[in-house]
Amino acid sequence: MNTAELELPVSVPSTALFTDQYELTMLQAALRSGTAHRRSVFEVFTRRLPEGRRYGVVAGTGRVLDAVENFRFGPDVLDFLRSRAVVDEATLSWLADYRFGGDIHGYPEGEVYFPGSPVLRVEGTFAECVLLETVVLSILNHDSAVAAAASRMAVAAGDRPLVEMGARRTHELAAVAASRAAYVGGFSRTSDLAAGFRYGIPTSGTSAHAFTLLHDSERDAFTAQVESLGRGTTLLVDTYDVAEAVRTAVEVAGPDLGAVRIDSGDLLLVAHRVRQQLDELGARDTRIVVTSDLDEYAIASLAAAPVDSYGVGTQLVTGSGHPTCSMVYKLVARADDADDGGTGGGGALRPVAKRSLGGKSTVGGAKWAARPRDADGVARAEVLGTGALPEELADVRLQVPLVRAGRTIGREPLDAARDRHRAALAGLPLSATQLSRGEPVLPTEQR
Repeated sequence: MNTAELELPVSVPSTALFTDQYELTMLQAALRSGTAHRRSVFEVFTRRLPEGRRYGVVAGTGRVLDAVENFRFGPDVLDFLRSRAVVDEATLSWLADYRFGGDIHGYPEGEVYFPGSPVLRVEGTFAECVLLETVVLSILNHDSAVAAAASRMAVAAGDRPLVEMGARRTHELAAVAASRAAYVGGFSRTSDLAAGFRYGIPTSGTSAHAFTLLHDSERDAFTAQVESLGRGTTLLVDTYDVAEAVRTAVEVAGPDLGAVRIDSGDLLLVAHRVRQQLDELGARDTRIVVTSDLDEYAIASLAAAPVDSYGVGTQLVTGSGHPTCSMVYKLVARADDADDGGTGGGGALRPVAKRSLGGKSTVGGAKWAARPRDADGVARAEVLGTGALPEELADVRLQVPLVRAGRTIGREPLDAARDRHRAALAGLPLSATQLSRGEPVLPTEQR
């Protein structure tokens, strides 16, 4: 499904107002000074990974492409800006015709990244590029944080499937984006139907404790669910007494019961007891699903438990303690010409950089990125540089074209990003999968 063809579920007419006011006031000043049409290059990167994380995950690229395509200043938006006197009439007139006409390159979605990695490069006139800063960062910072948490949880889960269940723990629109990012990071299903509709992610879900409490007895609740959804359904067994509920569940559904879900208590202990009980009752193929405020560490602690799948909510949609990746969008190169008639094509690009204390300096120049591998196919470094890409790194270059002259060329199915992440993770040193705190698993080398 091409999500650009669907209406965005937002309360404003376009993505143009998903921005900070200073993007527009910078535009106004640049138009007045004659510098707005200087050819410019912006890069998205992070100076560091969240504390203890060994790699990051690029997610949200497809949503960025949708946002850029839908970045339009219609009459209602322009009237709002006029009523608040955000910018002058000359700027409003320029915005009325705004269409991004530049180029965007970046790490393909699902790829991993490290400190300094140029995960996105936006090139065009200063005017058209600067306006995209806030919306690009809001998408990539959120989605990449969720995808990184999802990836760590998927590593901890091994071959056991994970279901994203965080819609009730975050903003309703963020929930859809989080489901998408979790799928990229390794989750297999979501409870959020909006995510299923918008992105084609498989959905699942059966019942909550309220359904059991609605009925006069647990047996009545289980009978109603089985009669409606079939013996392959999942019955929630921890509303009252778990052992009694498991016994009743098998009596109602028989040994063909699909699964039972445990949502509270000492999950390791309870899972072992439930597995033993199910086996004794002849329900050897009935699966055990566990939920209850899981994170990657809790999932790892259940590795030896007879658990078949996990449902994760709060910790996933909040990035498991790191809800942002601290990505920034910085100007790294620009042309010297003051004005080339609005095309942004004149003049050679020269590097520009922020020089400040406190770790906020930047490295100038439009950068390429490559990840060479050793004889065993394992990545050994994240190599960054400016100028011509060395011939020996051509086959391991990371950035791909996403937008060319304003036309999207890098859209792909969501499953492609999911498969790419699995392959990227497999190509990292084995220590990347350790949950213990550590430094980034690959060093970043500047050339």
